[in-house]
Amino acid sequence: MTSRPLLLAALLLPLTPAVAVPPGITAAISDPGRPAADRDRDANRKPAAMLMFAQVKPGQSVIDYLPGKGYFTRLFSAAVGPKGSVYAAQPQIYLDRVAAAGRPKPPSVAGETGRGNVHDTIANSGSLGAPEPVDLVWTSQNYHDIHIWGGAQGTAALNKAAFEALKPGGVYVVEDHAGPAGLDDAGMGKLHRIDEALVKREVLAAGFKLDGESTVLRNPADPRTANVFDPSIRGKTDQFVLRFRKPR
Repeated sequence: MTSRPLLLAALLLPLTPAVAVPPGITAAISDPGRPAADRDRDANRKPAAMLMFAQVKPGQSVIDYLPGKGYFTRLFSAAVGPKGSVYAAQPQIYLDRVAAAGRPKPPSVAGETGRGNVHDTIANSGSLGAPEPVDLVWTSQNYHDIHIWGGAQGTAALNKAAFEALKPGGVYVVEDHAGPAGLDDAGMGKLHRIDEALVKREVLAAGFKLDGESTVLRNPADPRTANVFDPSIRGKTDQFVLRFRKPR
């Protein structure tokens, strides 16, 4: 007859995470310096799973490409710690568009209290602006924008710059909103999505090897036909997360 302790253990086993969250990532998520607006997004953005997938560790150097309002920049800052570095890379093409539209410059996380390891950089067609080879190049929900603004030539330049920015063995992570298979440039502009297969082809063409795929942000209920800002799907889009590695 099965004992009560063994039965209880068997019932709890499926609830036990297969891989424990590293303390540095747990601390980054619970960092009191994160604003409430960031914390409110955690349920949808799955920061623990995302940072673990990106293999973020203390002491690393990270490029957060097109960092938006700094959601992941802050997480990287806390996760890599004082011996690490985070480069918030704003592409010049984006800054030019902001200026032309008369909008304010994007906020800088580098000036926030406790973010002394964060540095603002300007990325252009040949460089992501970091002064040192890095362990991780990261871009989330932005790869499609580069394709919209610069076409295949723009994303090819980004992928080449990411390859050159990384140390041998370094990681390049691309997260984006999934579009229908074969989505063309006009469809990208309309939906702000991109075909996952296209991203793979373009990044692999730059010399990377596909190193992993995560399903943590997948939503099979998303038909992939609505603009990502449509209230019916905003914050709940089907997203792919791809990890590429620069050969050693």
